[in-house]
Amino acid sequence: MLAKAETICVRSLEYFLSTGNLPNSTQLFLSQNTGYCIVAERLNYLRFVSHFRGIHRGAFFTEMRSSDVRKLQTEAWGFICPVHTPDGAPCGLLNHLTASCEATTEPKCTKAVIDFLLDNGMTDIYQCRLNNIAIGNAISHCVTATALKGFYSGTDYYHVLVDGDHVGYVQEARAEDMVDKLRARKLDKDKTFRFVEICFVSNIYRRSLFPALYIFTDTGRMMRPVVNLRAKHPYNLEMIGTFEQALLDICVKPEEYVEGVTTHQELLPTSFLSYNANLIPFADHNQSPRNVYQCQMAKQTMGTPSLSIPYRADSKLYRLLTPQSPLIRTTAYDKYKVDDYPLGTNAIVAVISHTGYDMEDAMVINKSSAERGFANAVIYKSTRINLNDKCFDGKDLMFHRDPKDEKLAKFLDWDGLPYISRLCREGEPLVCFFEAATSKYTVKSYRSSEPGYVDNVKVIGSNDGLYCLKHVCITFRLERKPVVGDKFASRHGQKGINSFLWPLENMPFAESGLVPDIIFNPHGFPSRMTVGMMIESMAGKAASLHGTKLDSTPFNYNERNPAVKYFGDLLTKAGYNYYGNERMYSGIDGRSFLVDIFFGVVYYQRLRHMVSDKFQVRATGAIDPITKQPVQGRKKGGGIRFGEMERDSVISHGASFLLQDRLLNCSDKDYAYLCKRCGSLISLSQRKADQQPYHPRGIVFQNDSFKNRICGSCKTGDHLRFVAIPAVLRYLIAELSSVNIGMRFQLE
Repeated sequence: MLAKAETICVRSLEYFLSTGNLPNSTQLFLSQNTGYCIVAERLNYLRFVSHFRGIHRGAFFTEMRSSDVRKLQTEAWGFICPVHTPDGAPCGLLNHLTASCEATTEPKCTKAVIDFLLDNGMTDIYQCRLNNIAIGNAISHCVTATALKGFYSGTDYYHVLVDGDHVGYVQEARAEDMVDKLRARKLDKDKTFRFVEICFVSNIYRRSLFPALYIFTDTGRMMRPVVNLRAKHPYNLEMIGTFEQALLDICVKPEEYVEGVTTHQELLPTSFLSYNANLIPFADHNQSPRNVYQCQMAKQTMGTPSLSIPYRADSKLYRLLTPQSPLIRTTAYDKYKVDDYPLGTNAIVAVISHTGYDMEDAMVINKSSAERGFANAVIYKSTRINLNDKCFDGKDLMFHRDPKDEKLAKFLDWDGLPYISRLCREGEPLVCFFEAATSKYTVKSYRSSEPGYVDNVKVIGSNDGLYCLKHVCITFRLERKPVVGDKFASRHGQKGINSFLWPLENMPFAESGLVPDIIFNPHGFPSRMTVGMMIESMAGKAASLHGTKLDSTPFNYNERNPAVKYFGDLLTKAGYNYYGNERMYSGIDGRSFLVDIFFGVVYYQRLRHMVSDKFQVRATGAIDPITKQPVQGRKKGGGIRFGEMERDSVISHGASFLLQDRLLNCSDKDYAYLCKRCGSLISLSQRKADQQPYHPRGIVFQNDSFKNRICGSCKTGDHLRFVAIPAVLRYLIAELSSVNIGMRFQLE
């Protein structure tokens, strides 16, 4: 019984951790039963890290019409990032911690805090209870006890609460001094009180909060570091909490300091941004929704997901083959060592409407750049074949190539496994295994329609080490060169689709002979207001000319020291135009353009959305046995759904024959006999042998025609007509007939 109970418990826990869903038998009366666990995807390193910094309010709130649950409250400043949230249904519900925010995990120091308070003027709650008896005795003997009444009037004393427990009182005159000593104790080197949250609510907050001294030491609280300006301690970094922050006066920059009022200062102006948002260059120059989009697209970028790719066996991994370190970078790049997991490529971008292929977020890529490796990537897909699985019925199997089949030697090694670096195509042998009982060899083929190279083959042993060649993991490498339809994006939310691989000889070129990698349409700037991308183009050009990396941390520049002036001066020193413009010439006829072209270097990311993974087209294929229509799903070779909105659009254009072609001819066109007299489609039946008409020469009509069919309702076949209908109509009529609803048709 114990073993059975343990198995049930383990299975339930495995199901919960793998799916994030509670078992159906669980009756916990929670607001949701799904979404408690997620898979930490390694699409790239930013996505992997973001999973551990995310805060989701719950699926229950997604259905609420009120927007209050999605708003970022003022006390969340510095703890929850205002821009790192999805755009759509989970907006404001799925948030992320700021880069400096920490969740307390230190053991509680409640006893040490109470002892410190008692040593610095707090009256113990137990002593107050004794005083309560003294007051009663004093009143009974008509003796005044004004000093003791202050414990309960709340005018001369403050309540002291530690983790919600009422532990004592402190005199109003000594309260601020005790708070200052406790705050100074937080800055000691032993860090015992480092994560203690001190919230002193004085009488000036009486209208909104209950005056008292609240202290928190328990775990699971959000805290972040700030600079304590009043500390006389060399170590002046103090951890503060959400409640505590609302009672402090914190300035962002030194020039905002007010003598006698300001108590703390932010470490950096960017302390309120998350890990992802801190990597956006010149984020303060962009429209805020663009920064929201970039936080999401950075997690969809093909980069370097791991440094141990050859040893991993993930079902799918994306890898950029030619990553580069950005020339324009924030200080967070070096702080978090993002260069160890690069995410993009420095591209030369010309902002020009040169062809018709760059309209509506499209962009033209230099074909020669793509051929030389620009944004080239691969996908690693791993498949496991375990001969001990139930699908093999427990047979005694092992991998081995059939020595009698000479054709297999071209595809498989002697152990029945594929050669490393072999290109596998659909239908070719993938593995071969041998069954000892029947002495038969079985070959499994490569099923994917996309060719892939065998990157590595891992032989997985058993726990006891007795079994060999029973379990293997084969990793395939699929090439992903940039093609028309692939998605790219800058670090400013400017996403675009590769619309054409333009030949090098036809690309516009500058006076120096430099040819751009990307042609970007200038109409992408006015409505989106991504001024940060324009500044990055100037700064990237200056960085490449001076051979250095330049800082793009937000809030470093202002109106007195504009970024454009700083980078414009660097361009002028290098002998280029102040604003980064250059004269360019057409690659087709060699004539110069009438205007100068904005020309610079921008760090571009290649997103995982690729045509090779999403295109879906078929001439014929599998159909549903019931509806006779194409099946759904790209993996099954199904068709694309032609829904009601597409139907309405075609009708509005008056393209009726196109509608007939899509929904009938290319879907489930069928032929049926219809009785014109009663309008029935399902009351037809085959004539019996004695009812079939005879030919004058005595030959019976056995062919499928009007002659050998009869309408069951009309008892005749003289009114039958041969019509074209959708095959699913038969299914609909049968379903309605089952509930006594008949359908009748009229023929003209």
